[in-house]
Amino acid sequence: MNGVVNLADFEALARDKLDAAAWAYIAGGAADEISVRENEAAWGALRLLPRVLQDLAGGHTRCTLLGRELAHPVLLAPVAHQRLAHPDGEAATALAAAAQGAGFVLSAQTSVPLQQVAALVRHDAGRGPLWLQIYPHPDTGFMAALAAQAAEAGFEALVLTVDAPLHGARDRARRAAFTVPAHAQPAHVRPAWEMPADMSRFDFAAAHAPRWQHIELLADASRLPVLLKGVLQVDDAREAVQRGAAGLIVSNHGGRTLDTAVGATQALPRIAQALAGAVPLLVDGGIRRGTDVLKAIALGASAVLVGRPQLFALAAGGAAGVAQMLRLLRDELEIAMALTGCRTLADAPRVLLR
Repeated sequence: MNGVVNLADFEALARDKLDAAAWAYIAGGAADEISVRENEAAWGALRLLPRVLQDLAGGHTRCTLLGRELAHPVLLAPVAHQRLAHPDGEAATALAAAAQGAGFVLSAQTSVPLQQVAALVRHDAGRGPLWLQIYPHPDTGFMAALAAQAAEAGFEALVLTVDAPLHGARDRARRAAFTVPAHAQPAHVRPAWEMPADMSRFDFAAAHAPRWQHIELLADASRLPVLLKGVLQVDDAREAVQRGAAGLIVSNHGGRTLDTAVGATQALPRIAQALAGAVPLLVDGGIRRGTDVLKAIALGASAVLVGRPQLFALAAGGAAGVAQMLRLLRDELEIAMALTGCRTLADAPRVLLR
């Protein structure tokens, strides 16, 4: 796409293409959106301290995640209702991720059936990991069936979101009177997700809250590794490992659930220090530049996930837009590594000024 040189350019193009309600849902966050703004600003506030006169011969962005080598440490985060942004929805983002060797985490609220998405990319030898995100639900049979379907379709891991037993107070979306249109409705209906009018939020949250036993439930149903998404506390991270989690995603849900929740730049180093490499750590929230990716690796992440920018790029240019977005981010990461003297990602910790 002509004129696009960074991820912010996609956001500007997407705003022109999306209607006001869809824009409010996609770009907005919880309450005053303090966490939304701080997520992005926090990465920019970290400072790099370059090394010079380093040997960069043979440099690369490769990394290992759950025993598999990736071309680079960028994955697409699970984002719901992608047909809001483009008619091809999750099919387009999956194809773009595969074309760029990026991992793809499909949302349980996908507008395109998970089997269809998997069939498009699972035989692509150059693709990144293919994972499915799942929300906790009081109907554990539904959760188990979805996990089993994912395994049968070719997904390689499950991501259990643990920080959103109910929606945050999304003021911007409510002012826009946003509702999910028919063409973007979830392909896999989750029963009893909408809160009954006569039910308290506490009771609804209790019914939909994650339980530690859900890790075992999903693992038994699918025989796949289970990662937890939305962990910010060190004690939670430690228990997750003890309970069998294969990895953690340090995240405040992009600022969409609890406003003013601590961001990944603060939580990640503490969790990384406490776990000392026991499981892979991934991070999302505000990643917009290749320097952000490098900083995340330096703070202890194995890889990063990108959320809103994939929908901006999807709205702006479909699958080609998402592929271009991923390529730009990888190019920026390579530039940042070369200019800081990092031949591989293992060198990242030594160039971050703490």
